[in-house]
Amino acid sequence: MRFTDRTVLITGGATGIGLGIAEAFADEGARVAITTHERPVPTALSEREGVVSSRMEATSADDVTRVIDRLAQSLGGRIDVLVNNAGGLVDRVAVSEMSDDHWHRVIDLNLTSVFSCVRAALPHMTEGGRIISISSLAAHNGGGSGAAAYAAAKAGVEGLTRALAKELGPRRIAVTAIAPGLILETPFHERFTPLADQQATIAGIPLGRPGIPADVAEAALYLASAPGGFASGAVLALNGGAAFH
Repeated sequence: MRFTDRTVLITGGATGIGLGIAEAFADEGARVAITTHERPVPTALSEREGVVSSRMEATSADDVTRVIDRLAQSLGGRIDVLVNNAGGLVDRVAVSEMSDDHWHRVIDLNLTSVFSCVRAALPHMTEGGRIISISSLAAHNGGGSGAAAYAAAKAGVEGLTRALAKELGPRRIAVTAIAPGLILETPFHERFTPLADQQATIAGIPLGRPGIPADVAEAALYLASAPGGFASGAVLALNGGAAFH
């Protein structure tokens, strides 16, 4: 129970990677707040003692501030760990066919939302806190077809992570990111990655298997722990050896 008496806020925590992270922190004794856009938090998690949740529109700065303020109070007035997980591909669109609206939707969902959540959480964050953002291998290899906006947004998340590590270091707040490769058992790849493409990707992973949400959750637990604090500014590549940053 490494996180007893710690408070953790996870955005986009109702499904996939976010759900795996939320379950892992709850299992380790943390008080957990989860935001979700549309999907309900599974009952098995939402009814656990010490777990609260709220709908939040991550692309609305006003809603982000309002919801995070409320959830911080539910957590006893403080946020020890913020996990920025909300995001998504939205759709696969080639740049030659991309509208301004699509570009801004993807950037707002994956990058601007991280800025908004960090800004809203900082007044509630304690010295020695942790900020962990979920990036992507796409930030380094450009992603698959039609993922230019997503790759650009995730690269921005990593730049923001490094800047925040410098800015918040004097407050002893460690800021890191995790860049997963292929993580199955998530709606992301169920919707956007055909089975043949999944199999081709797996064939190129030296460990011979895709990742699962529990792999990302364990990385988040480490980065949020006391030993993980000195990794501030780091982006953890989590792809089974398929690529190196």
